[in-house]
Amino acid sequence: MEIISGLNTEKKRFKYFGKGSEFAIIYFKNLLLTIVTLGIYYPWAKVEKLKYHYQSTELDKARFTFHATGKEVFRGFIKIYIIFILLYGFLFYGIQTENEITTFIALGVFYLFFLLIIPFAIHGAARYRASRSSWKGIHFKYLGDKMELFWKFIVGAILTVFTLGIYGAWFSVDIRKYILSHMRFGNLSFDFKGKGESLFWINIKMILFVYPTLGIYSFWYFKNLWKFYADNTEITQNGKKVNFKFNMKVGDIFELFVVNSLLIVFTFGIATPWVIVRTFQFMFRFLEIEEGLDTNSIQQVSYDDYDDAAGDDFLDFLDFDLI
Repeated sequence: MEIISGLNTEKKRFKYFGKGSEFAIIYFKNLLLTIVTLGIYYPWAKVEKLKYHYQSTELDKARFTFHATGKEVFRGFIKIYIIFILLYGFLFYGIQTENEITTFIALGVFYLFFLLIIPFAIHGAARYRASRSSWKGIHFKYLGDKMELFWKFIVGAILTVFTLGIYGAWFSVDIRKYILSHMRFGNLSFDFKGKGESLFWINIKMILFVYPTLGIYSFWYFKNLWKFYADNTEITQNGKKVNFKFNMKVGDIFELFVVNSLLIVFTFGIATPWVIVRTFQFMFRFLEIEEGLDTNSIQQVSYDDYDDAAGDDFLDFLDFDLI
């Protein structure tokens, strides 16, 4: 059991020390190796990039660490692709029969599988990422129950479909709340206090104003959305609650989007690693933790050595962000 003692309760700010030139070497090397190996190198490329971002992120003069290995991610990678090969094979067989009933069944199985496996993938990804993430030697831990999350997801998905997407905001908030409320960092616990109706109105205003303003309102939308997620995330330490804060202005988001877009367009994509680093720098520059969290008294309670990366790989395949 590890205890870091001594009061340290002032406001906490994150710092990101990544450099575009450093990350570009990692990015293009991994891209080349992934292409040459026909995708086989992807798990190792993914781990190397994540380790770079973790190790470049600092809180209270200590860097984060990502402990995953390419081998772990590769095992998950193989599981997912075997499942996809079987699914697509069955779908192709159904279409090739030219039988409407068989084709309908094949399509039904294909799409039903995606719906049913997503909550299990979310659970696995949350548990894997948490177990492989640490700060000052203290690991995160995810305590959610996969069947509880499964039914919460299925009910939310059904309600979203039957309300023509209206329930989607409440569905998204419920899943985020479930994951965060079951996340631990040593003896710290997390929660999400955002309301579905708040996210609903953020999305509605985007729909109403983005076209009349020729897209300009999107800068306000992202400001409201990111603040909603950050400001409603709280940490509990010894019964005391402390919130995250995201203190950027619309002009900051405008500068980020415009400069990133120009870099991508005028370098024909070559500046992608610099854009990624700029985005990380932006996010961490404005993200902070309110006064009250004593980082020096965080205590490692238990450690979950979970090495199945299949869920994380599945969400990665769908380009689905966990949090």
